[in-house]
Amino acid sequence: MEHLISVGGMAVVAEEKGAQLCSVKWNGHEYLWQGDPAYWEDRSPLLFPYVGRFTEGKYTLHGGEYEMLIHGFAKDSEFSLIEKTPARMVFLLEDNDETLLQYPYHFSLKVSYEIAGSTLTVSYDVENRTDETMYFGIGGHPGFQVPLDDDLTFEDYRLVFSSPHTPDRVGHTKACFLSGSDAPYALEWGTDLPLHHDMFDEDAIVLKNVSDTVCLTSDQGTRSVTMHYPDLPYLGIWHAPGTDAPYVCIEPWSSLPSRQDIIEEFAFKSDLIRLAAGKTWHTAWQMTLA
Repeated sequence: MEHLISVGGMAVVAEEKGAQLCSVKWNGHEYLWQGDPAYWEDRSPLLFPYVGRFTEGKYTLHGGEYEMLIHGFAKDSEFSLIEKTPARMVFLLEDNDETLLQYPYHFSLKVSYEIAGSTLTVSYDVENRTDETMYFGIGGHPGFQVPLDDDLTFEDYRLVFSSPHTPDRVGHTKACFLSGSDAPYALEWGTDLPLHHDMFDEDAIVLKNVSDTVCLTSDQGTRSVTMHYPDLPYLGIWHAPGTDAPYVCIEPWSSLPSRQDIIEEFAFKSDLIRLAAGKTWHTAWQMTLA
């Protein structure tokens, strides 16, 4: 089931499956990718409790072995709507028999969407209901239509970071596992990344040591999306490889995929969040539309 919140010029729709955003409109114009299966059928999946792929689709934990698909199970799970006002809605996922087969923790995950002016804040609250440390990764995967303006092209757009710097590109193998070979990733003028379709021919560009604010914009257009993700250290940039897909995903992540050919021991993966028993972890990211 889909649910709508709307205040002023912004209208936001999310569905109970995966707590996924379905539509984000500003002054009647759709900014969110609408899921054409010819390119990519999703719109803004939630990545939890893992970001990316596991080698052989499995991991180990405290002597047990578990299987999990890419980006975890939250995107395919049914959430419950537990709060709704004109400007805010909150979805809840709790552990169940199906999640426990993949992930041996009792937990709750709340996903909140809240409108303030032209900004949508997306919040994640994870509670560890197990009597031991819980390990997890989490991230957003929103896709945005490119071009945002009529009569422009994909190549008219660029990503502009908020301050000059040189991030590092996280090295990946052809199969999209970590290679261990990170390298500086130069931006034009230290801030700009022009978009072109073949930049994704080897799949996603994943950056670390990167500015926490980036704007999808065009000098020739009037519409833009600014993403702000102050507490999430990795940024994925992606569209379907080898295509002319008319969208780009701007993805703030807490953690990274597995290493090539290594079955990861969950408790030893250094980039995962470690949450003590009985504690709750919170983060949020924002998109501002113009």
